[in-house]
Amino acid sequence: MILKDKVAVIYGAGGAIGSAVARAFASEGASVFLTGRKLANTAAVAKDIVAGGGKAEAAEIDALDEQSIDKHLQLVTNKADRVDISFNAVGIPPEKVVGVPLVELDVEQFSLPIAAYTRTYFLTARLAARRMVPNKSGVIMTVTALPARVGTTLNGGYGSAQAAKDALTRDLSAELAPQGIRVINLRPHGMPETSTMKKVFEIKAKALGMTWEQFQGFLANWSHPRRIMTLAEMANMAVFMASDKASAMTGTTVNLTMGGVTD
Repeated sequence: MILKDKVAVIYGAGGAIGSAVARAFASEGASVFLTGRKLANTAAVAKDIVAGGGKAEAAEIDALDEQSIDKHLQLVTNKADRVDISFNAVGIPPEKVVGVPLVELDVEQFSLPIAAYTRTYFLTARLAARRMVPNKSGVIMTVTALPARVGTTLNGGYGSAQAAKDALTRDLSAELAPQGIRVINLRPHGMPETSTMKKVFEIKAKALGMTWEQFQGFLANWSHPRRIMTLAEMANMAVFMASDKASAMTGTTVNLTMGGVTD
């Protein structure tokens, strides 16, 4: 178990990516503290983890609210004595972000993902780092996406938001690495297992002129093996990057597009 006795806090743990990472962390020995805006979703994931022999607790937290995040982290440190891993998988409902050409998009809709994604990542990273610095150890992680590097259509400010997260990861690492804290992005691409990807397709379907099956083929064709990455593969990489075995990795984005983007 490469995360044995680690303490991990996961934001957006009720979603597909967050819950997959939570289960993977727990299966490798971590105690996981799951947060989300809907307690029922995170509690269900925590219940599954505990039923499987893992250690998990759930809490209702608004990951855009500084006080909510800070109070929860204090509860975690009071109980577990520290925070070893902070993983941000918070997402925004795609219907608020995608589907409108840039020339027709109003500035508020364009700015929404940039403000929200950077705010939640900054707050969760900064507040976790404050708990990690005294121990000179910790890993801060988030999820970015292919539009941070490649021009795409009908994605509004989503690509700009992900590129901003990439930049924030580099800056956080530059400041925190000398204090023993690693900062890492994961960049998977287009996992149809997630309900979000299905919603994105439904919003764009008419403009794309594709069926759901054709859209999945389109996503697969981005990769060298011509297939789509699974949630399990992404979660397994998250486990490795959060572990001490990845101690040389910081200030970078782990490319999980399977060749779709060349770094």
